Amino acid sequence: MEFDKRLLSQIKAANNIVFFTGAGISAESGISTFRGKDGLWNKLKPEELANFNAFLKNPDMVWEWYQLRKKIIDENKPNPGHLAIADCENIFENVTVITQNVDNLHRRAGSKNVLELHGNIEKNYCIKCKTRYDDLKSTNDKKVPKCTKCGGLIRPDIVWFGEMLPLGVFEAAEKAAMNSDICFVVGTSAVVFPAANIPQLARQYGSIIVEINIEATELTSYAQYSLFGAAGVVLPELVKQINEMK
Repeated sequence: MEFDKRLLSQIKAANNIVFFTGAGISAESGISTFRGKDGLWNKLKPEELANFNAFLKNPDMVWEWYQLRKKIIDENKPNPGHLAIADCENIFENVTVITQNVDNLHRRAGSKNVLELHGNIEKNYCIKCKTRYDDLKSTNDKKVPKCTKCGGLIRPDIVWFGEMLPLGVFEAAEKAAMNSDICFVVGTSAVVFPAANIPQLARQYGSIIVEINIEATELTSYAQYSLFGAAGVVLPELVKQINEMK
């Protein structure tokens, strides 16, 4: 696979790298759907499940739905794209992963500096006293668990429709974008705000935007470089060539 020599030179000279990732990179790990293939989940829109009012109205159903999603994620692994991103920490001075995904695959791949804009499906907390329950394992129990301290309902630490992004996370993502030399946009068209501000902010502050998607997106005309193909194919080869140059 051949890359623009100017791009390779610019990446080689970079110190601060940002990877802004979306659903496309997770799809390559088999996590391509918001729902299971059969049953009740296909009869409901995500908006009817992924919001706080739905949780209060039918907490068991919402909890069961997230347990199904978590089971799908647990049964799949980080793909070569995730692993290549993690490998970049051995090449560059500073690497920040800013992800819209909740599947925890970047951390499982070995990335250490991960900013999760929409939360993490592996984490949970009590809606009343905010006690954290991040060590809950996937079970077949369809009943939502209760807090051992106050009896409140335990919910997934996911940003639901209508909720604000995690306090401090988006600000940290903005700072990383502003300080980046290269901003890779991987597996996302970056059109959903406020997350879509990240590549725009990066370019505004002089970062080089490198899009990696399987096809052209609304971001293509905005990026300085667009590399079309699966992240699990493009990124390992790109990282290999950069590593050889370093």
